Amino acid sequence: MAEQAQYEELARQLSAVGAVKRDLGRILPADCPAGSAAVLTLLGHHGDMRMSKLAELLAVDMSVVSRHVAHVAARGWIDRLPDPVDKRSRILRLTPAGLDRLDDLSRRTSRLLAERLSDWSDDEVGQLIRLMTRLRVSFGDCRATAVRVPGPAAHDTARTPAST
Repeated sequence: MAEQAQYEELARQLSAVGAVKRDLGRILPADCPAGSAAVLTLLGHHGDMRMSKLAELLAVDMSVVSRHVAHVAARGWIDRLPDPVDKRSRILRLTPAGLDRLDDLSRRTSRLLAERLSDWSDDEVGQLIRLMTRLRVSFGDCRATAVRVPGPAAHDTARTPAST
């Protein structure tokens, strides 16, 4: 088990993750804030889903999800289809325009990470991914095993946006 001083240093380092998230947020297009990017990313990874599932994955209240969904739907990035099982619910589905936006977000994120981590080896980047995934699992995040940094094939890979 690590020493108290190591945990204190880890806490300091984790607080610096906010700077990384802010930098990732700066590359998002003006019409696609972090919440919208998160909606697109989760739909791209998990496929069609109800808003309640999206709220669970985002770990936010339904009112927050509703605002994000309204934003992406207004831009034509998702469709809200009737749920065949429960007509009161809607199924969210990425549109071709949403897939295009998701691919753009993925490229932007990948470029920034490649730039900032250009002096890191492939092994070091892989180690960071493994350790961050393990950290998320240790904190009980059920998404951790399936989520990683955006990659080029946005709708085919597990990813997380700058907001996650």
